Amino acid sequence: MGRVTTFGATCIPQVPPERLREVARAAEDEGLDELWLWEDCFWGGGVATAAAVLAWTARLRVGIGVLPVPLRNVALTAMETATLHRLFPGRLTVGVGHGVQDWMGQVGARPESPVTLLREYIEALRALLRGERVTTHGRYVHLDDVQLGWPPAAAPEVLAAARGPRTLRLSGEVADGSILDRVTTREEFRTARESIDAGRAAAGRSGPHRVIQYLAAADSADPAAIAETIRAWAAAGADTIVVHPAAADQDPIAHIRFAAQVRQLL
Repeated sequence: MGRVTTFGATCIPQVPPERLREVARAAEDEGLDELWLWEDCFWGGGVATAAAVLAWTARLRVGIGVLPVPLRNVALTAMETATLHRLFPGRLTVGVGHGVQDWMGQVGARPESPVTLLREYIEALRALLRGERVTTHGRYVHLDDVQLGWPPAAAPEVLAAARGPRTLRLSGEVADGSILDRVTTREEFRTARESIDAGRAAAGRSGPHRVIQYLAAADSADPAAIAETIRAWAAAGADTIVVHPAAADQDPIAHIRFAAQVRQLL
């Protein structure tokens, strides 16, 4: 599969919660590496759905891509993330992001500076998940002598959803990986990687920085053609490819089976 280390599919928030177990079991039975979920307002909660999928499966890894940071206090996100990592070691990836600003406004949580909030949030979240005792008083994140009672056995990665150049650079500076959900061409991907790498260089960071690339693929598409596209994304530098159903696709099990057909061709 070239540079691709993992391959997965999404279960969108609009899938009814009562179907989630069926989707999770299908993803595991079909041999997918990962199932990705996220938190759209005002559908199912990302942490609750991730916990259920992890409990219903034995091998499948779960990604939350992403939790909107204005909606969640960073200490609560750290507590819930740590709990899931202790319950299901090595099977969870958590990403955070700005959230859709109109939705954040609906709940009275829209920040004046989403980039400032995301920086403060990721720095505090990573520190808490390392088991550190944290005191910080930023523009948005305020913690006074906070330490997790049950931190993860090993500090997990924290990913950031990134689109614009400022957030991409920020992801390189403070996150352990980036989730790209609006990049559609290899040129856009190259530009995104340049911004991420510039942030990493400015922060003096080295080591891995996982890049997750979302790929829209209708369930009626040719699996061989999608597999070829995935190989091209891998060659461009994507570490994880996650296929996303088209808007017209309404059957989550059909999406899982389509993704499994693609997986067999990689």
